[in-house]
Amino acid sequence: MPGPLTYADYARLPEDGPRYELVDGVLELLAPAPGTLHQEILRRLVYQFEQHCRENGKFYFAPIDVILSDKEVRQPDLVFVSNERLHIITERGIAGVPDLVVEILSPSTAKRDKGDKRQTYEKYGVPEYWIVDGANRLMEQYRLMNGRYDFPVLFGEDDVVQSPRLTCISFPLRLLFEN
Repeated sequence: MPGPLTYADYARLPEDGPRYELVDGVLELLAPAPGTLHQEILRRLVYQFEQHCRENGKFYFAPIDVILSDKEVRQPDLVFVSNERLHIITERGIAGVPDLVVEILSPSTAKRDKGDKRQTYEKYGVPEYWIVDGANRLMEQYRLMNGRYDFPVLFGEDDVVQSPRLTCISFPLRLLFEN
């Protein structure tokens, strides 16, 4: 297809084929399925949101389309939408800016998650972005301040993850990494 692609072009891709994100009108192939550490962390993170935040909004995990614009569609590992913003949830995905996006690092995604995706989420005004690093047992929390992400709040495994925006969530980070 000539020229930049749109969400309509993206939505016509077969559901049973390779997974892509739409980045500034260009299809970017996603890495193969993540490893077991990634999946364990995601499962435990989903459990924390189920335990603490189910009354405060809805959360979804990959694969889920976050449609930030007609030319920008991302598939984060986990996304949270507060009750006040449920109108952005459509049958196809999240059509707008969620309250929180979480990416779990894999060796093949670390550069993209810390670079391109962070810049995209900042550009479109995602209020909070977490990057969970299972290999190093750390988490970076970015919060939008005056249209830009401030310096990340770093959590080690002995720290309690909390969010000034999502007051429902509070858990020791080590719970994501325990065997």
